Amino acid sequence: MIQALIVRARARRWATNVIQLIVWDRMGPAWYMIPKPSASREGEPVLKSLGIRDFTAFKEIDLEFAEGLNVIVGANGTGKTHLLKLPYAVMAMSAEEGKKRTGPPTKTLLQTRIAEKLSSVFRPEDRLGRLVHRQRGRNSCEVRMNFRQSSASFSFGFSSLAKSEVVVNGTISEWQDKAPVFLPTRELPTLYPGFVPLYETRHLEFDETWRDTCLLLGAPALRGPREATIALLTRPLEEQLGGRVVLDTNGRFYLRPFNASNMEMPLVAEGWRKLAMLVRLISTGSLLDKGCLFWDEPEANLNPRLIREIAKAILGMCEAGVQVFVATHSLFLLREFEILLEFEFAQVEQHYFALHRYEDGVEVSQANEIGDVTPLLLLDEELNQSDRFIDRFMSSADSGS
Repeated sequence: MIQALIVRARARRWATNVIQLIVWDRMGPAWYMIPKPSASREGEPVLKSLGIRDFTAFKEIDLEFAEGLNVIVGANGTGKTHLLKLPYAVMAMSAEEGKKRTGPPTKTLLQTRIAEKLSSVFRPEDRLGRLVHRQRGRNSCEVRMNFRQSSASFSFGFSSLAKSEVVVNGTISEWQDKAPVFLPTRELPTLYPGFVPLYETRHLEFDETWRDTCLLLGAPALRGPREATIALLTRPLEEQLGGRVVLDTNGRFYLRPFNASNMEMPLVAEGWRKLAMLVRLISTGSLLDKGCLFWDEPEANLNPRLIREIAKAILGMCEAGVQVFVATHSLFLLREFEILLEFEFAQVEQHYFALHRYEDGVEVSQANEIGDVTPLLLLDEELNQSDRFIDRFMSSADSGS
């Protein structure tokens, strides 16, 4: 009986330009006809490439991104999170300024705000120059960001002695109109109550991505024509949660089960709280239609079943027009992406990056297929573990028989 009350949703894809969505709830089936997401993202902030010289762990790399899914893998300490935070910081700064200003960006303002945002996101101790790749003597770094719209592309750099200033080469014609989303490894709904005003009035040892994401979590949920698209993405996640995510007037998040009263977020399993965070950001429109998602280890604290749902949700957002960047250690998540991209999300562009540390920094292998990047440490360690298991247990069983 309880299972019958759980909301179920499925979507049937047609060869035409619509998706037929059927949603079951306690009142019976409801039908929605919604447009398929457009393959074109003309005019949107699509990051096409990122060039880095002498920034943190990276001596010199050039990355080419897909408009859909981008996956970064590598051992601890190879700079995966830095590759997420660097473009996020610049894009978030642009969106923040776009909300405050009506005029076009100026070079002077860009130089000031990029430096401030990098410092707030990376949190170097005493000067911005500590983000420059370490070597004997002075050094300087350079970052090149190229977008679909060439007018949004620019580069900047700073020296190892820089306190709080960068030098911008060129300028952009307008600010970005939608904020990117950065999801850390930890869930945020339990931290949300009162966090933003506390962060803005006190010195806290959290980088600014936490504050930015809490601001987005607090935005009101969308209503109107886009609710059907939101339902397409969130219903499978809500089914796993067994309820809906609500933000109460007291400023706290709750899980509202389909067959019970509200449950406080601190009492909800941590893996479910990560799902709740994703549901909320889709519902508010932060992860809908366009924009960018940067997600650091989405698999953290999730069991394989929930990882499978997360993989579907990520690719669903890609199909809906969101450019996604993921850093992961999970071979299970990679395999799930491969399965879904082959059979359900064949139209989503994908690109993979494998990071490998060498004596003077980190090098990157990149390709459109996960099997073409080397070294794939996740797979190597999985095979090594299988070999150890066979040697230890299978050989013992054979000798005892």
